[in-house]
Amino acid sequence: MAIMKAPRPARVRWDRAADRPSSIRWAGRELKVTRLAAIRDERHAYHPDRGPQLTMLVETSNGEARLVFDAAAKRWYVETADQAA
Repeated sequence: MAIMKAPRPARVRWDRAADRPSSIRWAGRELKVTRLAAIRDERHAYHPDRGPQLTMLVETSNGEARLVFDAAAKRWYVETADQAA
């Protein structure tokens, strides 16, 4: 996976039936999420104004990507993505 210089804001569509992201859109790209590989939930470990995060490692149609939900900002970000993505 390639690490980006800074996390990029992303739009994430959610599949309620599968309870996982279904697609990610950032920087003019849209990728279909095929599988949720791992999840790290830090939302209960921190006070809400300190920036708790929910991190998901997902497999997409073009490789892997790491999504981060910043609860304080109520925004999704893409931290890393495969070169093909």
